[in-house]
Amino acid sequence: MGLEPKFAEGIVAPIRAEPTFFAAKRDKRTVLYVISLLLDQLALLGGYIAALGLRDDQWLSADGRPIIFIALPVFTMLEIAREAQSAECLQNRLTGMIRSLGALAGAAFVTICLGFLSGSDNISRLGVGVTFGLAAIFIVVAKLVLDILRKIMIGDHVLATMLLKDGLEAVPNGSADEVDVGAMGLWPDPERPDMIDRLSRLIAPYDRVVVACKYDHRAAWATFLKGHDVGGEILLDRDLLHGAVAIGDYQNSDTLVLSRGPLSLMNRLQKRALDLVVASFCLLVLLPLLAATAIAIKLDTPGPVFFRQTRVGHGNRQFRIFKFRSMRVEAADEAGNRSASRDDDRVTRVGRIIRATSIDELPQLINVLRGEMSMVGPRPHALGSTAGDDLFWNASQQYWLRHALKPGITGLAQIRGFRGATLRREDLERRVRCDLEYLSTWSLLNDLIILAKTLRVVIHKNAY
Repeated sequence: MGLEPKFAEGIVAPIRAEPTFFAAKRDKRTVLYVISLLLDQLALLGGYIAALGLRDDQWLSADGRPIIFIALPVFTMLEIAREAQSAECLQNRLTGMIRSLGALAGAAFVTICLGFLSGSDNISRLGVGVTFGLAAIFIVVAKLVLDILRKIMIGDHVLATMLLKDGLEAVPNGSADEVDVGAMGLWPDPERPDMIDRLSRLIAPYDRVVVACKYDHRAAWATFLKGHDVGGEILLDRDLLHGAVAIGDYQNSDTLVLSRGPLSLMNRLQKRALDLVVASFCLLVLLPLLAATAIAIKLDTPGPVFFRQTRVGHGNRQFRIFKFRSMRVEAADEAGNRSASRDDDRVTRVGRIIRATSIDELPQLINVLRGEMSMVGPRPHALGSTAGDDLFWNASQQYWLRHALKPGITGLAQIRGFRGATLRREDLERRVRCDLEYLSTWSLLNDLIILAKTLRVVIHKNAY
């Protein structure tokens, strides 16, 4: 793995893992998903072309439109809806065959119904039978071919697995990467965001993370794994559960399945597509406002236009957020130890305007395009943020769980009015409850509703 722990004055050095076969598995699976869908589409197209050899195209048309123009889009949508392109289908070709053949049957049913409703009485039953019958045979063959390609590209194990050992001995199977984090002194200490950041980067390329940890670290590992977009499990050696969603197994040992990631592949693609479309449109439309704000900041006080600060992001990995600078340079608070107050003497004249109107948040559209943030999600916080006298992760036991999705420019907590300084623990707890509710009920429609409602709270009494 090429992992070298280094320690200096209590700070854990960044982990740098050499590229492995498993680090590329997600990308290779995506390629296989595309190949799988194309092969299935070609199977249906091949059945239609074969039917044209038996019947003229006039006998394979509904209301003057070739039936392939109806069947192919419907078949594609049903395949996506049935998740015929998924890790489960790659691992088990029979499951892939059943889902694709089910989508084909649905496409055949819709095609026949539309042909009947259009009043077409000249559609050849033989032609339709040959089209979908041969397509079914071609799909079975396609799955066999895909199975061969899968073994060539990623081997027998579809999911990339990592075994992390933290004080408990465990033997990895032949397909897993193994790292003894206990020997490095690494564990997800809730008091050490730097450790959590490094562990998060270590597991980021993997689909399944199995942790063999000592008893007193198990609760911390449970919280850590739940806040990530990977399948997280703890080797079970005692009768102790931490909100596990299921019981799994690893090398003849029981595990607690603590997370499976909040969104499926299709949902992640939908959310990312929405982010790219909305962020690009907003940047284009708001370009004059952004330029005017930048000029005003430069004329008002000396210093850079942008303020960049480290925030806790997706999977508890840290990133640098963009904001328009609203405070004097010499008073900048990189760690976020002091929340802005209503009459904050650090805020500039232009800063008061752009903070009150939320214009200072607009550069985060850049973070969205970079893939570090989403348009909608839990708001990212600075490492020094406090609720009352306690750091956020001390004030709420569920704080780290909110990072299972990308942080957002806006979110459910914001449209419900939970903005401004967190003077008490209750202020943070209300926001965390909203964030966890958002994670558990996510849908594309909810994102659109939150974006629309955000327009009502752009100017807010707690925006200062």
